[in-house]
Amino acid sequence: MAREPSPEFWEGRAVTVTGGAGFLGRVVVRQTRELGAEVRVVRSAEHDLRDPAAAREAVEGAELVVHLAANVGGIGFNRRNPGPLVYDNLMMTGNIFEQARQAGVSKLVSACTVCAYPKHTPVPFSETSLWDGYPEESNAPYGLAKKMMLVLSEAYRRQYGFDSCVPIIANLYGPEDNFDLEDSHVIAAMIRKFVEAHDRGDEPVSLWGTGSASREFLYVEDAARALVLAAEHLDRSDPVNVGTGVETRIRDLAELIQELVGHRGEIVWDSSRPDGQPTRFLDVSRARDWFGFEAGTPLRAGLRSTIESFRNQTSHVA
Repeated sequence: MAREPSPEFWEGRAVTVTGGAGFLGRVVVRQTRELGAEVRVVRSAEHDLRDPAAAREAVEGAELVVHLAANVGGIGFNRRNPGPLVYDNLMMTGNIFEQARQAGVSKLVSACTVCAYPKHTPVPFSETSLWDGYPEESNAPYGLAKKMMLVLSEAYRRQYGFDSCVPIIANLYGPEDNFDLEDSHVIAAMIRKFVEAHDRGDEPVSLWGTGSASREFLYVEDAARALVLAAEHLDRSDPVNVGTGVETRIRDLAELIQELVGHRGEIVWDSSRPDGQPTRFLDVSRARDWFGFEAGTPLRAGLRSTIESFRNQTSHVA
């Protein structure tokens, strides 16, 4: 049975959100403040979490920490930046766990990524398959760095009794996403391409890959609610998938965005560009059973809101 967050849990609680000015972080901050928490936003411009002293300062005084800060991007960004992706994310995670433990934080929620899964995994992805192979190559440095969160969580629980959990989040989308074509994820990039092509008279739209790969897409408001519920109820270090459990082919996604934008031009698939992991959608039964999370936003409704957000953003800039 689906749960709702509890204001009684959050009222007056001192919470720190790393990456709290980011795409997912802003929504987590808003939701926890609405529930009554005293929330501190930790921004990368002010705290270099690769530095232990900066990480300690960031978590000092917090009762609960939600760790969302990451060096992250889409396929193109991952291919250009394997070194910083593995180093930055390893250092940030290691420092947050150790400094939160030393600072006496009572609970740490550290968001992992579906990129941690092996490239070839039986679908839907089950948490029991997480260690059965190497991630898709373009995602591997980022995915493996984030996967170490699970090792840290289990090791720190055994060694120190430190309470943490590591939800594995599906591909996110939603309003105020990063719509930069070089570094954004697939939905944001597609929306920008289709809107701009439509505004120029329904020009053709070129998309990466063949369109045959599949993904699972989670609306950012749902993802934030999952992290809130995990903070309240998930008291174990085992991996837990957070998503919708719904598979969407990239080709079908493109046609749906095209329809919602009103674009009537041609879609051109550039097969010289990578598809990334062939298939990706999740078994989400653990999240439902262990802490009562179920996604509530259908893809079509979430895409409408995201397209509207991008159009408002670009009209404001114009």
